Amino acid sequence: MITKFGEKFTVLFQKYMPDAFVFALILTLVTGISAFIWLDATPLKIIQSWYDGFWSLLEFGMQIVLIIITGFAIALSPIINKGIDKLTNYIKTPIQVYFFVTLIGVLLSFVSFGWIVIACVLARELALRIKGINYPFLVACVYFSNGAWVTGLSSSIPLLLGTKNNYLIETGILSETIPTTYTLGSTLNITMMILYLVFAPLLMLIIIPKIKNFKELKDMTDGTDSSNKTSVKEEALNQNLDYPSLSDKLNNSFIIQFIIVLMGLSYIVYHFYTNGFELNFNIMIFIFLVIGMALHKSPMRYVIAMKRSSSNVSGILYQYPFYAGIMGIMIYTGLGESLANMIASVATIDSYPFFAYITGGLVNFAIPSAGGEFAVVGPSIINAVTEIGAGLPPQEVTAMISRASLSVAYGESLTNLLQPFFLLLVFPIMGAGIKIQARDVMGYFVIPFILFFIIQSLLITYIPL
Repeated sequence: MITKFGEKFTVLFQKYMPDAFVFALILTLVTGISAFIWLDATPLKIIQSWYDGFWSLLEFGMQIVLIIITGFAIALSPIINKGIDKLTNYIKTPIQVYFFVTLIGVLLSFVSFGWIVIACVLARELALRIKGINYPFLVACVYFSNGAWVTGLSSSIPLLLGTKNNYLIETGILSETIPTTYTLGSTLNITMMILYLVFAPLLMLIIIPKIKNFKELKDMTDGTDSSNKTSVKEEALNQNLDYPSLSDKLNNSFIIQFIIVLMGLSYIVYHFYTNGFELNFNIMIFIFLVIGMALHKSPMRYVIAMKRSSSNVSGILYQYPFYAGIMGIMIYTGLGESLANMIASVATIDSYPFFAYITGGLVNFAIPSAGGEFAVVGPSIINAVTEIGAGLPPQEVTAMISRASLSVAYGESLTNLLQPFFLLLVFPIMGAGIKIQARDVMGYFVIPFILFFIIQSLLITYIPL
């Protein structure tokens, strides 16, 4: 019954779900009209807010691009390909692929949001080697597994709360930092991690579509992907002149690249020695870059690997500014703050986690960035919780703020299943050279969304922090 239910949603999404860019344009209009009707914002104010926000995610967008292409470049190295070849000796059936790709994706996402690119490469390579895989469903497995990042080491909101002199402290909303023992190390968060680690892979097995005429990777090619015709090493050798030259020696020099890799490794050790296990986008990109250079050995090989890796990232480059524009409307018209205040005003000491969860989920459609969203709704949520907890011991109020903040994070992450924005992380790798759109994948997320919404709502309300 569950499988048939999911198949019906898949057909509906294929029929009615527009391209991800069209979805962004429609969401822009909906957000603007909401500000006009609810806040009486003038059309000019809305358009100005849209433009002012348009460029606010440029750094974030470039970080996402670099995460994808540096991670993909690692995967194109010979050692990774050999590792995947060995893995196929143990993973031989489509069911095993769906299960282990989801499981591995969850484990990687615990470390960092950006490591999903490794799961993408693994999934694509397994789909090339193993017959009978429903490729759009496999894409869904990878994307669904990435939801676990919100419980892991790169979870933006808990890291923000634990950062010294963060904007919440500078503005007087918080009096001091909140240690990660209240957030990432809490019983609630560990329970959420177990939910993703155990239930997510099993759930994807339960909802495997039973249709016979599904699309395998080899059936979806559009004729533009030539990355598998020759290896990176072979293409690098083909770049050489027919006679000895200094330029070729420099292009293929192991020594130059080795020195740069040593410099990079030295800084990575220094970073973790001085900052502890602090992961952010910048250090992750740097680690990926250094590892990629080490694995490809020569500058020319790395250039070719990066060229192949960056051939399909156009969707990120032109769609991120539009979502930044939506965020601008939410911030500069006051729409995001008004929504948070309205929801927080009806919360009680028993229901505030659920309302924070709903707030995180709703606002995520307009601001699909946990840090950006919390900057808009976080102050209102924290102020409301502080008022609700007035008279309680400070330690209990801190626990309430932590629970509410985690609830916002969980809600924000879950509604990514209904919002195609972060498929832009997956498609540059898994969609390279094939015909696939968000509508081919989104229908598979309806049942996981419903089940996780119910389970997470109960957990944030009743599980002790």
